[in-house]
Amino acid sequence: MFNIKKEAKTLVSKMTLEEKVFQMLHTAPKVERLGIPSYNWWNEALHGVARAGVATMFPQAIAMAATFSEKLLYQVADVTSTEGRAKYNAFQEEDDHDIFKGLTFWSPNINIFRDPRWGRGHETYGEDPYLTARLGVAFIHGLQGPDRNRLKVAACAKHFAVHSGPESERHEFNAICDDYDLWNTYLPAFEAAVKEGEVEAVMGAYNRTLGEPCCGSKLLLEDILRKKWGFDGHVVSDCWAVKDFHEHHKVTKDPVESVTLAVKNGCDVNCGNLFGFCLQAVEQGLLTEEQIDKAVTRLFVTRMRLGLLGAPENPKYTAVSYDMVDCEEHRKLNQEVARRSLILLKNDGALPLDAAKIRSVGVIGPNADSRRALQGNYEGTATKHITVLQGLSELLEPQGIKVRYAEGCHLFKDRNSMLAQPDDRMAEARAVARRSDVIVLCLGLDSSIEGEEGDQGNQFTGGDKPGIELPGRQQALLENVVKAANGKPVILVLLSGSALAVGWADEHVNGIVQAFYPGAYGGRAIAELLFGGFSPSGKLPVTFYRNTADLPDFHDYNMQNRTYRYFKGEALYPFGFGLSYSAFTLDNLTANEVGCRVTVKNTGKMAAHETVQVYVSSPGQKELRSLCGIGEVFLQPGESTELTVMLDSKAFSRYDAKGDLVKIKGTHTLYVGFTQPDDRSTALYGQKPLSAAVTV
Repeated sequence: MFNIKKEAKTLVSKMTLEEKVFQMLHTAPKVERLGIPSYNWWNEALHGVARAGVATMFPQAIAMAATFSEKLLYQVADVTSTEGRAKYNAFQEEDDHDIFKGLTFWSPNINIFRDPRWGRGHETYGEDPYLTARLGVAFIHGLQGPDRNRLKVAACAKHFAVHSGPESERHEFNAICDDYDLWNTYLPAFEAAVKEGEVEAVMGAYNRTLGEPCCGSKLLLEDILRKKWGFDGHVVSDCWAVKDFHEHHKVTKDPVESVTLAVKNGCDVNCGNLFGFCLQAVEQGLLTEEQIDKAVTRLFVTRMRLGLLGAPENPKYTAVSYDMVDCEEHRKLNQEVARRSLILLKNDGALPLDAAKIRSVGVIGPNADSRRALQGNYEGTATKHITVLQGLSELLEPQGIKVRYAEGCHLFKDRNSMLAQPDDRMAEARAVARRSDVIVLCLGLDSSIEGEEGDQGNQFTGGDKPGIELPGRQQALLENVVKAANGKPVILVLLSGSALAVGWADEHVNGIVQAFYPGAYGGRAIAELLFGGFSPSGKLPVTFYRNTADLPDFHDYNMQNRTYRYFKGEALYPFGFGLSYSAFTLDNLTANEVGCRVTVKNTGKMAAHETVQVYVSSPGQKELRSLCGIGEVFLQPGESTELTVMLDSKAFSRYDAKGDLVKIKGTHTLYVGFTQPDDRSTALYGQKPLSAAVTV
């Protein structure tokens, strides 16, 4: 019987100190005399295998979160890990051990999207701890497979912890929050990833949290992650984060002290090259060789769990063929996820459009024919991209419907041609709007506007947005098009990774679809949605605020007045909201501490998916309400079903200052519906959730 931990320890015992130290870099070199091949720990799989050539490019993480579906997230991750194995097997045959070619994938990103200005929010599953935990665990299971000791690939939960901007200050910033928010907002998804997901790796964040740099934090890495939660995988630093300890955070004086702090507190592999200084740290007595051994043993355990370093291979994984990469079966799932991710935010009856009554469609906007607006970041290479323009053209032109196109304006600049006057594409947009029966206006953002600090092409503050209004001349384009349309239907499609303040549009256009970054086939899904090919079912995983003034200071990590759980104002579109082309009712609610049961009926005219959401309001708590249960249904017109929704085991508890769960005694109110129970959601959806009292 191959004992992985024993074998890893034995292999480490045969190595010299220098050999061991260099295994702690993400570019681990080969040790020829022991048969250890080189290995690069850095790979990415946020929404498909990334940065290593062709792969199925699914909708961005925030778009997948809009499905509210653990099942879909599991399926996406399962496909991703299949393609990851297929590509790894092929690269091994070619003796290619380069970056982005390994089996350790630094996904998912389960940070809480606390502020819509944060550039990396579209990498996350939104603003809610429960939704993030459920989707994160599903994604981890899909990546890693059913057996922790025979991993399909290794997942990594990042960025631990209390991390969500500002990007431009992440190398020096100290994120401060109170104990309540630490344990009840920022940490639950990570705890679920460790305890339920059995995630193999955790990545530290760049910033400090409560004064300690996250990649060397005793509180986070030792006290919470390993001791309290029992994590037995490995910890990786964010890339070049350890050098921030002395260069920017100023908590150590030099590289030797920095690597000492990181390794002592449980950081095992350094994305970067600073861990080479561990040799000097041992020589100076700052680190012991036993501490190095412990780190390298953890790393070898992971490699052996993957069937490497002499461990028994899993034939099911080593036999995965390269033909599985972007195969037809995976493309079909990609299209389904794209459809399920789309959110209908407004519909005055104009949607779905009737092709039989339309002779021409004007497709306008800087995101109408943009591949980048399909992708998000940390993306792979799709073999085919279908933009909104292409999707509508493919659908409508065979039916004899003319499709006209105008870019209208640049995404964020005041002109498209630098030699031209400002608004040089505006007249064309008006001309197209006047000559078309229906206008589909595609506005929003892309990863050149919101993304990671240091990403090439980010235009604003290190990847963050300065505000949540439409950038550049997009608002002017919107107003020009609505005026030129002169009463003809205008449908706004927003492609963005975060919430935008589109209050004017809400008042003046006929329909609004939030598409996020919908993946390689996003344009086809959008076209199908607009013309009634399926009923929309996506729900917002974030709050859409009315304006930037609604947001607290970006630097403030306390949750007061942030996200739907604490926001006291009225949202433009609330978390959990999304319309359907069909209609659903709920009846016969029964509930207890474990779950609730309810009858769901499709009373509309279309078969449709719908998401039953359960929220809890608890006595004497800071939260207005919290999501604590999710149920999915797909029903034909007139069909009904009895649905049981299991509740979060922590629904009626809160964490105390030590991170221990405490039951909240008294009467709690459960709200069961298709939205939150707030007045704005009720007004927009047209239906109030059912409620039930549960006494604890």
